[in-house]
Amino acid sequence: MTPPTGPADDAPRPERAHDIDRLVAALELEQKVRLLTGASFWTTYAEPAVGLRSMVMSDGPVGVRGTGWDERDTSATLPSPTAQAATWDPTLVARLGELLASAARRKDVDVLLAPTLNLPRSPLAGRHFECYSEDPLLTGAIAAAYVRGVQTGGVGTTAKHYVANDSETQRFTLDVAVDERVLRELYLAPFERVVRDAGCWLVMTAYNAVNGHSMTESPLLDDPLTASWGFDGVVVSDWTAVRSVVASASAAQDLAMPGPHSPWTDGLVDAVRDGQVDEATIDRKVRRLLRLASRVGALDAVPVTGPRAAAIGTDDQRRLLRAAAAAGTVLVRNHGPLLPLDPATLQRVAVLGPSAASPRIQGGGSAAVTPEVVVSPLDGIRAMLGPDVAVDHAVGARISRGPEPVDLDDVTDPVTGEPGLRVRLLDADGVELRSEQRLAGTLVWTADEVPPELAAVEVHTRLCADVSGCWQVAVAGSGHFTLDVAGATLVDQHIEPEADDPAAVMLAPPYRGGSVDLVEGETVEVGVRHRVEHIEIGVTVVLGVERPTPSDEEELDRAVALAADADAAVVVVGTTERIESEGFDRTTLALPGRQDELVACVAQANPSTVVVVNAGGPVLMPWRTDVAAVLLMWFPGQEFGGALADVLDGTIEPGGRLTTTWPVTEDDAPVLDTTPVDGTLVYDEGLDIGYRAWLRSGRTPAYWFGHGLGYTTWSYEAIAVTATGHGARAQVRVTNAGRCSGREVVQVYLARPDSAVERPVRWLAGFAAVTAEAGASVEATVDLPARAFAHWSTDRGGWMVEPGTWHVLAGRSAADLPLTTTLERR
Repeated sequence: MTPPTGPADDAPRPERAHDIDRLVAALELEQKVRLLTGASFWTTYAEPAVGLRSMVMSDGPVGVRGTGWDERDTSATLPSPTAQAATWDPTLVARLGELLASAARRKDVDVLLAPTLNLPRSPLAGRHFECYSEDPLLTGAIAAAYVRGVQTGGVGTTAKHYVANDSETQRFTLDVAVDERVLRELYLAPFERVVRDAGCWLVMTAYNAVNGHSMTESPLLDDPLTASWGFDGVVVSDWTAVRSVVASASAAQDLAMPGPHSPWTDGLVDAVRDGQVDEATIDRKVRRLLRLASRVGALDAVPVTGPRAAAIGTDDQRRLLRAAAAAGTVLVRNHGPLLPLDPATLQRVAVLGPSAASPRIQGGGSAAVTPEVVVSPLDGIRAMLGPDVAVDHAVGARISRGPEPVDLDDVTDPVTGEPGLRVRLLDADGVELRSEQRLAGTLVWTADEVPPELAAVEVHTRLCADVSGCWQVAVAGSGHFTLDVAGATLVDQHIEPEADDPAAVMLAPPYRGGSVDLVEGETVEVGVRHRVEHIEIGVTVVLGVERPTPSDEEELDRAVALAADADAAVVVVGTTERIESEGFDRTTLALPGRQDELVACVAQANPSTVVVVNAGGPVLMPWRTDVAAVLLMWFPGQEFGGALADVLDGTIEPGGRLTTTWPVTEDDAPVLDTTPVDGTLVYDEGLDIGYRAWLRSGRTPAYWFGHGLGYTTWSYEAIAVTATGHGARAQVRVTNAGRCSGREVVQVYLARPDSAVERPVRWLAGFAAVTAEAGASVEATVDLPARAFAHWSTDRGGWMVEPGTWHVLAGRSAADLPLTTTLERR
């Protein structure tokens, strides 16, 4: 079976292709080539001759940052993509997309650089939190919903990173060696779904190569993306990924970002004049760019198609984000059951852990935004329980030791006297180019955000000590820095980057600093000077402090004492942006610091212990069977605390199901390594990643893909399957066997144990959610698409369906499948 091909590149479109052709014909070669490189870091060029305005792009998986890293420009901050996918609810994700479209329009953004469709083949993948799932079908379903939601509002989406950019180590240079069938069935499948089913308007090429071809020069841009799937949008490069002239321009690579310089700006016109690149190829690229412009309303000569995004009020927005965070919360253990808690029975609750008061709501890297508000778990639980219940807090264990960006509570702008820092941009003669009050210790500017004559950045503030002791004060960045505190110079040196990846250099630079003894209430002057010698991508200056804290033993003892005196203990553990981030992979799945020890000690002191895991991807949980309840909340966005409170008291049932398989130990993970050998990363596991690899290995993980409990129980009663054309439909009857209403995600898997074709043990073919009152039965209808039965035949160059008997299994996870039937395919 071969799927129908999509429309050809030049086929008529709703955007009136003949009008766009006329506009292309009106441009000279130099004008056309100019349009194919960005005008700045985030924008494209305008061309008044054809009524084209500049288009604005922005990172957008969890919020719309806009055209700069400015903490004063806040964003509604969604749950991370992994948390969104954990809802197994495309309708809810589409609503989140609509929210993003509204936010984008308010910031004059035309294109969001999301969703990320890569599959985290290893749990160590540093950007795990930005991916949806280890399964291609679930990834495609959630991503398609996101795309529809955003583009309904007239804002473009960008499916990225095409393709096999599934880890961060050597991501700029690695060559992924992967079998064509594996590529088609796993890594290309989510991209195909969002192109064919959701019609995404852009696709972003990755930095890496696949099978010897850099993705900006890859034949995969022609086929399957354009020829087979009918993609008619813009292929935009990841930032600086275009590294050639003729090879990349000859491929179906349309737009080189960022601008204003790329290899194309210097050599593409000459390459066309010399006959190395056909001008018709340039015309196709410009045609696609103008088509995108017509879709987002940037082209005067072509009427805008589709609706514009409606504004979403702040209250409605916050309610949606809170509900989404709760819906993605996965309850993996509930002994007793302990949850939901009954606030009427509680007099004292201990809220413990390093992430209880200072949670991590998003991952690190280029997609990070400044949230409008952050509701911590401590805030949320206190609001839930009210003034009549005592809520005690202790950190218990530090995630890490070392400086963190200064908090506004600690610093004062010497000019205004208000919380913040005074930042001055200077030229080579010391003339002030700009002076402004900033509200965060991390300061980042892209190259086009600073004046071209910038020679130095100065930061001045007054640090007020809220505790006596030895304070560590430090600065982070790349280049020459001086740091003066209370008249003493702590740093005067050139700071070398500790990473090769530009994102890590810019967004996670190393600290250098020293110590100063301060008395509670004492205020000292702090000054930083950064000499700007060369700006490649941007400028970063971070002012950090580490305040005096109790010893690890004192922290732990206090937390345990509070837990012992409480009716219930909630321990919030997790990772940080320096552990899970763009630019590097993780080195371990263990929780940092002494968090495991904290959980073990608290659980021993209080049997009513709930652990909340605040991490973007799998972590090891050696204590998981020693605590009463475990909630996985991912990086849940700005409404973390409110969502946690809703789940704890049963206002909302935790609706999430795992999107990845969580190991007991690192050594158990069947696919772990992300390090290329001699520049090549071989995907020799084939089709078996994630739960497929676990099934193949015969090992048992801590928690399977698809696992998740609610506040009721379900009985799987019957399954019936009928063929529907090339696909099938499963009817699964389930009964709510518990005492309260609930939601169940019915998952259907296929298996072909007697196949003549090498296949996984089983694979997800479809899913559907149902709700029912206690004691009621309901039937879930799960459509199984034709592609779920097909395999890619490299010999025949197409999709084939093997005739014979197919096993159809239904249940709660990849391993818990109580219902089985068969289907004959001829």
